[in-house]
Amino acid sequence: MQNKIIDLTHLLNENATVYPDTVGPKFESINNVAEHGFAEMQVTMVLHSGTHIDAPCHILGNTKTLSDFPVDKFMGTAIVIPCMDKVEIGLEYLKTFEHKIAKVDFILFFTGWQYKWNSEAYFEDCPLLTVEAAKWLATFKLKGIGLDAFSVDTIVSAHVVTYETLPNHYILLGAEIILIENLTNLDQLPEDIFMFQCLPLNIEYADGSPVRAIAVV
Repeated sequence: MQNKIIDLTHLLNENATVYPDTVGPKFESINNVAEHGFAEMQVTMVLHSGTHIDAPCHILGNTKTLSDFPVDKFMGTAIVIPCMDKVEIGLEYLKTFEHKIAKVDFILFFTGWQYKWNSEAYFEDCPLLTVEAAKWLATFKLKGIGLDAFSVDTIVSAHVVTYETLPNHYILLGAEIILIENLTNLDQLPEDIFMFQCLPLNIEYADGSPVRAIAVV
């Protein structure tokens, strides 16, 4: 039976929602077939645009960039954990999935925020990991954690980055667990373990990268 591929990536364009205080992406046609014989687009954007990965060095100094990881860091087994009816994602709830968490490389949290993409509601607080839950997840050999929202922490000004404002970033990135943000179509994923990949651009010293995240089910 042929596997089904589910695209977990938002379309990236100039209308894409961006994190507060962040410059949005710009796309410009600098050459076209009619005038120049070939088409070429110029893109200007931060590496944390659209569906993207955070590397440890995004928050923590003297830690790994994306180019420091082998390519298999960005693919492996995964599960999705539904959180649409939660105010927070606590340790007690996560422990009900412990037997699966111990077997996989990635955890994807389905908060329902994918339905709010490109709206003001996307900036509202989504269900987030408690610090206790983040510390517990950091004890597993996870490659990454993803979600269908902006951040594993409450949205704060990009100019106010401390452990107190972004504790889950510090905890998870400190354990070299990459963060995949702004995923979509998590409602289409199965309850069982599936294959996941989120290959970044191979940019030297990258603190993040847009990805084409997919699930193979």
